[in-house]
Amino acid sequence: MSKVNTPKGTRDFNPLVFVQRKYIFDTIAKAFQLSGFLPIETPSMENLSVLNGKYGEEGDRLIFKILNSGEYLKKVDSKALIEKDLKQVTSKISEKGLRYDLTVPFARYVVQHLNTITLPFKRYQIQPVWRAERPQKGRYREFFQCDGDIIGTTSLLNEMELLKIFDSVYSSLGLTDIIIKLNNRKILTGLSEIIGEQSRLTDMTVVIDKLDKIGIEKVQDELKSKGFDDEGLSTIKAFLEIKGDNKAKLAQLSQLLENSPIGLKGIEELSTLLNFTATVKVQRLEIDPTLARGLNYYTGAIFEAKPLDDSIGSIGAGGRYDNLTEVFGLKDMSGVGLSFGADRIYDLMEMRNLFPKHLSRTCDVLVINFDDQLLTGALDIVEKVKANGHSCMLYPEPAKMKKQMKYANSLEIPLVILYGEDEAAHSKFVLKNMQQGTQETFLIKELKSALKKTIINI
Repeated sequence: MSKVNTPKGTRDFNPLVFVQRKYIFDTIAKAFQLSGFLPIETPSMENLSVLNGKYGEEGDRLIFKILNSGEYLKKVDSKALIEKDLKQVTSKISEKGLRYDLTVPFARYVVQHLNTITLPFKRYQIQPVWRAERPQKGRYREFFQCDGDIIGTTSLLNEMELLKIFDSVYSSLGLTDIIIKLNNRKILTGLSEIIGEQSRLTDMTVVIDKLDKIGIEKVQDELKSKGFDDEGLSTIKAFLEIKGDNKAKLAQLSQLLENSPIGLKGIEELSTLLNFTATVKVQRLEIDPTLARGLNYYTGAIFEAKPLDDSIGSIGAGGRYDNLTEVFGLKDMSGVGLSFGADRIYDLMEMRNLFPKHLSRTCDVLVINFDDQLLTGALDIVEKVKANGHSCMLYPEPAKMKKQMKYANSLEIPLVILYGEDEAAHSKFVLKNMQQGTQETFLIKELKSALKKTIINI
């Protein structure tokens, strides 16, 4: 057995997995296209000056750095090497990194190409990203994201449109038990305001974002270890314990944050967004005040999608960002985006056996290769089958019939055409249904109708 392996957290994709993943990507792309989104691509690597500082302290540590070419160690101070000063050494030996997500590269794209895009700009992007974290079930070091963003407008109609895309894609894929959790970063800012910890909003939200994993008591303990006082912890605990339907949660939030203008603004935005989504019938939308999305760039609505049974964690997320392009020199450019976790969606669909059966079909028709004298007629049949919109191939050598049939079965090819000497002499062919074990003889001129009749039944 070969000891050659892929790096941990990465995978090969066989043909079946590839077409199943493509089915997911195509479903997502179609949903974006129906709403007027345009596709773009950005490089796999970005300058670290673009990536660093955009994902919080924890996120920055997960960026894969790329070593500079050439004799990069010559630029490093020997004292820094001896003292193992990682920050200083890294700044000298690495100027680029693999992209951590698609949102920050998109912000860079907007600034760089501002003169050639029309605002508001609606883009979608389906490409791999990389994160240097510990691989585990549903979490990989290399994985695909499928993002959509609308930039250049502050209208909450954009959040509504993205939530509708979320809902429609999951429904189209058969994932009918997905809950979409919704919050607003202004509400979390308001919470930090009323406990007098505005300067430590990031510290607070990073810990709150762990609530589902570690529970409320450990959240309290971690916040306490970071210096949050007992009065503030009591208020945070009351915040984390808010329950009820969406209307009840908004009422409780309004009471708790009554002295915070920014918190009340967040509540108002949530209420407006709920009215919009009710109009377009977004299903399974739930306000979750504890949803924090531990990324620094979110400033307004934030949302996350996951199965009701929480069997695999988040399979999509997004939110409003008002200041992302400012770090690249472009102020007042608000945007909102979402990201589908395509790899987790795949794992969930595989666990639930939700992929359409036809995806396992590598080819519609195999033409049996009898001998070289019949090749011209066999190749003509192959081309006629393809011309009628069906995939078809000729077995590459005149092997025994049993071997060719076994090949068709192993690839789950549903139809086999036999064109032997007798068939050639009478301008006929035999069409064998591999699933039913039946076969029927047709004239060559009947090929189109024969295929149409048979394909419908497989």
